[in-house]
Amino acid sequence: MVLAAKQTLSAKIGFSNPLSRQNPSTSLLQRSSLSVSFPSTAIPIKRAVLAVSKPLHLSPMRAKSPARCEAYEADKSEPQPMDDDAAETKSEAAKKLKIGIYFATWWALNVVFNIYNKKVLNAYPYPWLTSTLSLAAGSLMMLISWAVGIVETPKTDFDFWKTLFPVAVAHTIGHVAATVSMSKVAVSFTHIIKSGEPAFSVLVSRFLLGETFPSSVYLSLIPIIGGCALSALTELNFNMIGFMGAMISNLAFVFRNIFSKKGMKGKSVSGMNYYACLSMLSLLILTPFAIAVEGPQMWIDGWQKALSDVGPQFVWWVAAQSVFYHLYNQVSYMSLDQISPLTFSVGNTMKRISVIVSSIIIFRTPVQPVNALGAAIAILGTFLYSQAKL
Repeated sequence: MVLAAKQTLSAKIGFSNPLSRQNPSTSLLQRSSLSVSFPSTAIPIKRAVLAVSKPLHLSPMRAKSPARCEAYEADKSEPQPMDDDAAETKSEAAKKLKIGIYFATWWALNVVFNIYNKKVLNAYPYPWLTSTLSLAAGSLMMLISWAVGIVETPKTDFDFWKTLFPVAVAHTIGHVAATVSMSKVAVSFTHIIKSGEPAFSVLVSRFLLGETFPSSVYLSLIPIIGGCALSALTELNFNMIGFMGAMISNLAFVFRNIFSKKGMKGKSVSGMNYYACLSMLSLLILTPFAIAVEGPQMWIDGWQKALSDVGPQFVWWVAAQSVFYHLYNQVSYMSLDQISPLTFSVGNTMKRISVIVSSIIIFRTPVQPVNALGAAIAILGTFLYSQAKL
């Protein structure tokens, strides 16, 4: 028969039917295609023989529930579920990491600045000139950066500088007051007093800006104020000018942060360029007052004495404290782009932990146990304040 002939020919040339390989039962049925018997219900003894002249073909069975596989083009792909939530979570984590890097860099640069600043003030006790040199160095650095294209030149107008002016006044007062304080007392004591900045921030925000806070925020101010008071009363080298300088600096910097946040809203100027403009305007404000308070003759005489006492490395100290002052403030303003003034004050206070510890170690500042307890209480209050603000 035809099927038998095909099977014989396939066997000779080495060709096998794919269907027979896939389904052995089909092969058996094909081999018996010449005579397929079916049992008869009428006559059980006899067999009915069906002669088939053509080969039998079995069609494959379809699944009852076929799986559909469809391809989509890139621009027609269906959105995956929870993509928005995952993207939002990733964006929030990236923002927190960015702020964390800003804070860590800000704190490290501030530690270096305070060390060199205290060294300069010990050998050259002219805080007004030292403050002026810090602003001048930062202004020069940014002018060069704009000129060579490292940083994009900001687009400003008269309204911008008008809004910036009160910020510059507050920044100038706070900068000079802090420098005067560190010229009279230990760096650790200045920063312990300045850790009370959140208290000033809350009071100013409440009574001048009309902001309200939960009771936990107000309660957290008690250990901050108490710890600062305890440290001040037990300070071995207490000086009223140094104490008042730190307090004035607290108040001035709170106003600076609030005015800065308001001034940066709706402006296309970045935090880096904003602080650069602030430094230049503050330099213009401070220079005539520095000349009036101290004067060039005092600066020259003091400079010669510092060089004779310290040596040429004194010049490096002055340059380092000026450069690092601008860098740490620049990074802090980049952080202020992302956070609120109160959070900025908390970060500024937590930064003082590293400054206090490092200054005590480097300058071997004698600290009484009660004084250290006051500092710890103030820092604990700052932590409670930051938790109450969450």
